[in-house]
Amino acid sequence: VQLVESGGGSVQAGGSLTLSCVASGYIDKRNCMGWVRQIAGEGREGIATIYSGGGSTWYHGSVKGRFTISQDSAKTTLYLRMNSLKLEDTAMYRCAITRFCSTATIDGDLYDYWGQGTQVTVS
Repeated sequence: VQLVESGGGSVQAGGSLTLSCVASGYIDKRNCMGWVRQIAGEGREGIATIYSGGGSTWYHGSVKGRFTISQDSAKTTLYLRMNSLKLEDTAMYRCAITRFCSTATIDGDLYDYWGQGTQVTVS
């Protein structure tokens, strides 16, 4: 499995960004794809997951109502639309795959495959 993110960058507080993740290789549709963020020197925070088999979504409380996770119809590209960005959203954002669709938005370590990440800086 290979996950490649793009779309990060610098944005002013209150602005928006959309991250993308292209997935290749075999991905079990019974799993969830998601986004995890990590601030240098701190732990991982699972922020959003989506069930590839049915489209259900889960969000961490800190981003609910501001971020939207989605997939294309082929289930090969994952998106994260981020609105109303805050300074505390600054982090490395990584695309990942998990078997724990709901719990993974609480525990950022419950993922099996990871991308390299794309940096988001809010100022």
